[in-house]
Amino acid sequence: MKLEVLGTGCAKCKTLEQVTKEAVAKFGGFHEVKKVEDLTEIMAYGVMSTPALVIDAKVVSSGKVLSVDDVVALMQENI
Repeated sequence: MKLEVLGTGCAKCKTLEQVTKEAVAKFGGFHEVKKVEDLTEIMAYGVMSTPALVIDAKVVSSGKVLSVDDVVALMQENI
C-alpha cells in the first residue's frame, strides 16, 4: 500500500506525516509513506486544502489532521 501526505511543509502537514508513519507501524506490514510537497503534484490530485492523505492514488482525506486510529481505519478500508 502506498500512502502519500500532500502538503507544502506547514505544521499540520508535518503532523499528518508523523501520524501516518505511526499508523503504518501500528497497522503492520510494509507500506510506503511519501511526503509530496510539489504544488504541481498536489494540484494533480485536485486537492484544494492541505494536508491531504492519499492511499493508493485515491484521496481519502483533505484539509484536516487525522488521528493514528483514523489513518489505520482508512488503511483497512483500502486493502
